[in-house]
Amino acid sequence: MRILISNDDGIESPGLLTLKGELEKDHEVWVTAPDRERSGMSHSITLRDPVRFRQVAARMYACDGTPADTVLYSLLGALPVQPDIIISGINRGPNLGTDIIYSGTAAAARQGALVGIPSMAVSVAPLKPPYPFEKAARFVRNNIQLFLELWSSDHFINVNFPPPSSQVNEVSITHPSRRIYSDKAESFQSPNGDKYYFLTGESIHAREEEGSDWNAVQAGKISVSPVYLHPMNHEVIHTYQEAQFDIE
Repeated sequence: MRILISNDDGIESPGLLTLKGELEKDHEVWVTAPDRERSGMSHSITLRDPVRFRQVAARMYACDGTPADTVLYSLLGALPVQPDIIISGINRGPNLGTDIIYSGTAAAARQGALVGIPSMAVSVAPLKPPYPFEKAARFVRNNIQLFLELWSSDHFINVNFPPPSSQVNEVSITHPSRRIYSDKAESFQSPNGDKYYFLTGESIHAREEEGSDWNAVQAGKISVSPVYLHPMNHEVIHTYQEAQFDIE
């Protein structure tokens, strides 16, 4: 099988390199990843500037664009091959629930699925070492054929692995949770009067919802979420359809 790996942590990320090493045991692996960390880039793509691909090793390219760029331009000809599946990760820290709106890791997988290639994002829960990269990589390798069989063109697959302290013995099929953010902005003023801001805040939490990815990871389970690609809100569309708009 021919596999394309990308991420948002950068070409030298231990999670990416661990996944690459594990999958190379059975498959032909190609890598295109950002040349530096690009976390939180969401699904941004480069439209008005050129995107550089630089070969750093056999079948391995560093891209100066966004995570979505790495997949988009790879499929448009930056790579000499087309993959059978795209895997984004392994990300340091979870990508749960509404995190996937901001996540470059999720965006790389979403971009692949948007053009009809089976795609998945893989993350591990800890924000600090030790990271269970090896366990997560083996899980992907052992189940890659199953993921191909489960995939359909309307979604990408979002996988989150629990902390290494968990006795992982169960996979939970989940839906994305509603994350709770406690963002703050810390600022300082430069000598010329300009103000600079850093985003800080407390740890991110989530609503307690049965069947959510957050609940699964908190319970020490591997979360597998099929994430729908099309942003249609079925719950409220009928309310809008019944509304009487003034068009004068």
